[in-house]
Amino acid sequence: MTDPEVSVLLHCAAWRGLLESQVKVELSERFNRQTDPSLECHIEEVWKDRLSKEPWLFNGAKFRLHSFFLASPKCSSPSPLCPKNSPCTHSSQVPSLDCIVDQCDAGLLHDAAQNRTSSIHETEKGWLLTLRLGLTCYKDYLGTNWSCRVEELRQRGEAEFSDALALLSQPLGVGAVLCTNDGQVVLIRRSQKVAEAGGLLDIPGGHPEPKVVCERLGKAVSEDQISMILLQQSPQLVVSELFLSVCAEIRDEVNIPLSSLGKPVLMGIALNHTSAGRPSAEFYVRCSLTSDEVRTLYWKGGAEANESTNIIFVSKQELLQLDKSSPLWLELCPSAKGAVLLYQTVKPDVTPR
Repeated sequence: MTDPEVSVLLHCAAWRGLLESQVKVELSERFNRQTDPSLECHIEEVWKDRLSKEPWLFNGAKFRLHSFFLASPKCSSPSPLCPKNSPCTHSSQVPSLDCIVDQCDAGLLHDAAQNRTSSIHETEKGWLLTLRLGLTCYKDYLGTNWSCRVEELRQRGEAEFSDALALLSQPLGVGAVLCTNDGQVVLIRRSQKVAEAGGLLDIPGGHPEPKVVCERLGKAVSEDQISMILLQQSPQLVVSELFLSVCAEIRDEVNIPLSSLGKPVLMGIALNHTSAGRPSAEFYVRCSLTSDEVRTLYWKGGAEANESTNIIFVSKQELLQLDKSSPLWLELCPSAKGAVLLYQTVKPDVTPR
């Protein structure tokens, strides 16, 4: 199934999804977006204009997805989630090595031979996926991915850096296909007051926060003091934030206590083409509560209850069969569509052979 609003950049169907212990990150300023003075002026103009209309906006730091590489099942060591299918691909043009699939839609390919060597070493340790992350912020996102000049920026990126996304913010989001104890998947109706996709159905989600990582390192810093040097002190804390943040979003948006949530399983990464291909890591999360219990908690209101107006439940079977001909599909925002596509591909709740 194809949809112009969304596509799958990476899926982990070979292992029915990945656990936190199977993911690592590389952090470097090399993975930040490219820029120049004229682009910075444009970003500042866009930000000032938005602030004049929405003075409550907050410019928080975000992680920027540059690229990634994923081990091939035939070269991986035994892991809690066993291989079944082929490794992720998103086009027929993906460059392939013996033990690695290296994707470039989120950035440039760096030193394939070195990647191959490191990937063999990493699979022996249990790491199957490596995410290359830089830093960005919400202001840069509005001034690039959401800019009226985004197509010009993509063309410049391709011409100057051989990478259409080089000048774009590309903040990495998170989302969850949340499944209740009685086999229902949670969807929430977005408020008309939110910045994107107002009134549409969504999954719980948000962004991993660099500031949270700094706080766990014992560093009390403001958003503009967050640096790659700080984050590089503990890359594994960044991975933990990626997995923990999706549970925190479920808690805040649906009002489900963390104690009722299982370990998140990373299904893959989807791209939202209504915001120039913004990436989002999509997870599968089990909940020990029934749909009735979840509904009761939702209506009591969580920390971010104002971001949605209703809760809706869809059976796992219906989600697996959902396609573009369904009226429900038309009600889904792009992030939810991407999560559904990954759920249908990865099937994380099916026991591997």
